[in-house]
Amino acid sequence: MKIDRRDAGVAAAGLCSFINLYVPQSILPTLADSFGVTPARTGLTITAPLLAVALVAPFVGTISDTLGRKRLIVTASFALVLPTLLVADAGSLNAMVLWRFLQGLLLPFIFAVAVGYIGDECPGTLGVRAAGSYALGTIFGGFAGRFIAGVVSEWAGWRTAFVAIAALTVIGAGAVAVLLPHEKNFRPLAGGARAMFGTYAAHFRNPQLLATCGIGFGMLFVNVGLYTFVNFRLAAPPFSLTPGQLGMVFVVYLVGLVTTPVSTRLVLRIGRFSTFVAAVVLAIVGMLLTLLPTLAGVIVGLVGASGGLFVVQTLSLGWIAATVRYAVSTAVGLYVTVFYIGGALGGFAPAGLWQAYGWPGVVVLLVAALLAMLLLAALAWQKQGRQQGDTA
Repeated sequence: MKIDRRDAGVAAAGLCSFINLYVPQSILPTLADSFGVTPARTGLTITAPLLAVALVAPFVGTISDTLGRKRLIVTASFALVLPTLLVADAGSLNAMVLWRFLQGLLLPFIFAVAVGYIGDECPGTLGVRAAGSYALGTIFGGFAGRFIAGVVSEWAGWRTAFVAIAALTVIGAGAVAVLLPHEKNFRPLAGGARAMFGTYAAHFRNPQLLATCGIGFGMLFVNVGLYTFVNFRLAAPPFSLTPGQLGMVFVVYLVGLVTTPVSTRLVLRIGRFSTFVAAVVLAIVGMLLTLLPTLAGVIVGLVGASGGLFVVQTLSLGWIAATVRYAVSTAVGLYVTVFYIGGALGGFAPAGLWQAYGWPGVVVLLVAALLAMLLLAALAWQKQGRQQGDTA
């Protein structure tokens, strides 16, 4: 089967950004020992880039709607190498948090603009396929970053792990530059700041878009909360996993390589809302399975939860690309801002429940968030599907 160059390009963009975003997650206990800080403080290495993404994302959409797509994606991909190397050289946790924040400032210029590119260049079913390819890139990147960090850290130290990530980022940036075609349908947005505020005003009057932003908030809140606190659980007795073994746990991320293509076909067959319901149910069942006292039970639960959450993310981005017709990157910027605020909160909001009730307390909170997402989709996507008269 011939691989479409454009699909490969957006997949490379997704990989290039997400291989960097969550790198420390599998080595948080190692970082706590290295810097002599509490485990809770190491969570700042996850929260910092997520907050940076949330801060800059609204402006990224406007810049992209003015200057174009590919040039920003490629430039940011190469620029990302520098702060990654600085993280490897960090002499303190505070320094690492600072460089991680700088990474976060660059990341929206890759993934948010890539979604805008899909919306411009890939109409109809081409957009569904491109969104799926992009999601596959983000899934593999999210897995690879955590996996490499855990395995390399155990054998050569965590600093070497970040150097390896920097090298892979260079390769990914080169792939984007070569594979991603220049945009053909891009139309610059004139009017500067006035036009920017006008587009945001229009987006804030779109209840379906706002509901989708809420779903994105919940998705990353659950995802970050799940994979931050499950690492502390698995590093402690009775599991007592090493950094390398924790990195291996993230092999479960690869389930998204299966569930995402399947969800694309399901959307075309049964519709976005029905596919969303199935994904949320799968994620909830997975969360509950992580309560089992065996490592096998936890791993199976993580597979189910990850598979469901990846489908939710693909559906949300696909909904924006398919339905927002004006200033797409600005709409994506709004979504990304809310999305990463959710992720930043997910890195520390469950901490009180973790300390008071352990893993069951965290699971209760995350399941409640999934149910709230289901309610939002029922109010917004189901209605929108009836209005449009199609299933996608």
